[in-house]
Amino acid sequence: MRFALLTGLLLASTIARADTPPANQPPGAGTAQGDLSLTIYTNDLALVQDVRRLDLPSGRARQDFADVSAAIRPETVGLSAPDATVVEQNFDYDLLSPTSLMQKSVGDMITLIRTTPMTGVETRERARVLAVNGGVVLQIGDRIEVLRDDGLPARVVFDRVPETLRARPTLSVMLDSRRAGTRPVTLSYLSNGLAWNADYVALFDEKSGSIDVQGWVTLRNSSGTSFVNAKTILVAGAVGSADDGERGINRRRTIRNAGTETAAHEQLGDFYLYPLAERTTIADKQTKQVSFLDVKGAPATSGYEFRSGWLQSSDQPASAASVLRFSNAAKGGVGDALPAGTVRVYMRDAHGEPQFVGENRIEHTPQGSQLAIRTGDAFDVKVKPTVVERTHVGGDHWRTTMRYTLTNARDRPVTVELIQGGLPWWWTDTRISSESLKSERRDADTSVWQVPVPANGSATVTATFETRF
Repeated sequence: MRFALLTGLLLASTIARADTPPANQPPGAGTAQGDLSLTIYTNDLALVQDVRRLDLPSGRARQDFADVSAAIRPETVGLSAPDATVVEQNFDYDLLSPTSLMQKSVGDMITLIRTTPMTGVETRERARVLAVNGGVVLQIGDRIEVLRDDGLPARVVFDRVPETLRARPTLSVMLDSRRAGTRPVTLSYLSNGLAWNADYVALFDEKSGSIDVQGWVTLRNSSGTSFVNAKTILVAGAVGSADDGERGINRRRTIRNAGTETAAHEQLGDFYLYPLAERTTIADKQTKQVSFLDVKGAPATSGYEFRSGWLQSSDQPASAASVLRFSNAAKGGVGDALPAGTVRVYMRDAHGEPQFVGENRIEHTPQGSQLAIRTGDAFDVKVKPTVVERTHVGGDHWRTTMRYTLTNARDRPVTVELIQGGLPWWWTDTRISSESLKSERRDADTSVWQVPVPANGSATVTATFETRF
């Protein structure tokens, strides 16, 4: 049979000698881990600190640390033990599995057991594993056979487990102890495969102009190891790494004005710490959520936003974006620094039932910021930008006249934040020589108009730009 089908056979395999548990694992315990502390960052990185009590002999002896992360970064391992020094360390990550067991048995003898379905009679044959390359090649007596799926129930019995295979990720350390006795040994290392992010559920009440926000920490463990009863601290911020590439800069802008308030959280350098209130177990391949924010009735408003690119002209009107605006200031806001995550926005329908109306991602947001969350495209509010005239006035100077037509099919007036982006900011003399509505120059390449549009009506804004492009 194909080697991929071999797994089904080997799952029923019998190992003649059970693997001996590590000497430092308490009898009956489900893990060899000790007093665990996890510091988890948002960029797939965690600091693991594991304090275990070990009975160390005098002199040199190897100590096995089972149940370390399978995604450990061995070069970051630190070990401290009173009256002992580290001579060398090895990380054994070749884990025991049906496939690895067969691969490591090349050249060894195994027992192949087949059962006849009609009679239930078992046939046992000794075989030598010759090769495992896309299939298993066996020597049985004087014949060479490829292990295949012939419809007969089969299983393989191995005489032993190769020493290089481990049932669990294991760090082996050679210690030189100046005395014998039991003492605490602190193991620390960095690991990939552990990460967290924030998720927010926001219920917006348009009539009262308020918002309820609940924040959830979402923990993910893909490290290959479970962490049992760990004291856990979350760090809001991506710490630097030698593997970092260039970070993206074209992210959707959600922070309208960055805040200047200090949040009431412990800080580590430039990062905020969010300790979980209780110890928790984070199982391998598990996603876990813990609440960290619950705010009721913070002021909020809804509005519309439309961003036009430089020289953008359209034959058809396009939808403005629906925008939810609120603050995370201590007074008049959510009142906390907000770790990066996704904000999912709900509104109540005519029957009072909350309905999902959109979502967007926010970056790490300092307390006191003004946020504008774009939740989707408006059905009834449209904008049509038009290049009315573009004139070359000499040299590298140009004059461009734009017209923006805004329509509102709703039964109440709205205000649209009209943004002209992409202005040629690299020339210092870019300016608006005339406009039908006063604009605000928000930054080097952006001008903004707050355009009131009447109910079931329209509005027009015109502007003339003097540029060197």
